[in-house]
Amino acid sequence: SIISLFQTPASSRPQTTATCSGPVLNCEPIENKIRKKIKHSWRRILKECKEKDVHKKGEISVSDFLDIAEKFELDLSEDEIKQITTKYDLRNNGKFAYCNLLQSCILFLKPKETTLLQRMIIQKPQIPLSPGPQTTAFFSAMLRIQPQILHCWRPMRRTFKSYDESRTGLLNIPDFRQVLREYSINLTEEELFNILEYYDKTLSSKISYNEFLRAFLQ
Repeated sequence: SIISLFQTPASSRPQTTATCSGPVLNCEPIENKIRKKIKHSWRRILKECKEKDVHKKGEISVSDFLDIAEKFELDLSEDEIKQITTKYDLRNNGKFAYCNLLQSCILFLKPKETTLLQRMIIQKPQIPLSPGPQTTAFFSAMLRIQPQILHCWRPMRRTFKSYDESRTGLLNIPDFRQVLREYSINLTEEELFNILEYYDKTLSSKISYNEFLRAFLQ
């Protein structure tokens, strides 16, 4: 399973995602270029990265990443390689944080300009999301359920709204979990904890279901 592929203790990783600075300001075009290929093969890419990640740190050597990039035909130029490996060297130790690259290509957690379609179907919450840490365990939980969510997010959103009688955009945790179960998405206690750690940083015991669904939609 995806969970067993990760199993990286959150304490061993930096708790914040890298920001582009200096020579890597223009990383997004590179990520957009390779996103389609990564979305097509991310489980196999993840498996190969995990095999190289003997210390389970969520990172591998740049040379290992370049071998995997070549195998999956990501077709990066020398300049693109320099930019993307600089961006994902999160600890400034010459390693490549493959978990963060994969999540940025598969999940949509960064606030960015939404498409017209997104604005029509997923309203932004009245209170802006102040997210918690993006840990590897959080990524692994979100990636595991991503295929199921994509399959049923429209009826799931209607069900979320039916539970949200006061129309706040927020659900309490038992209701949130119950809706997921209705669509055969059963989170372990650890997965639920890691998702709540991100979406309920203030420990309000509420979760914005629109923000949760937004992460899976492009």
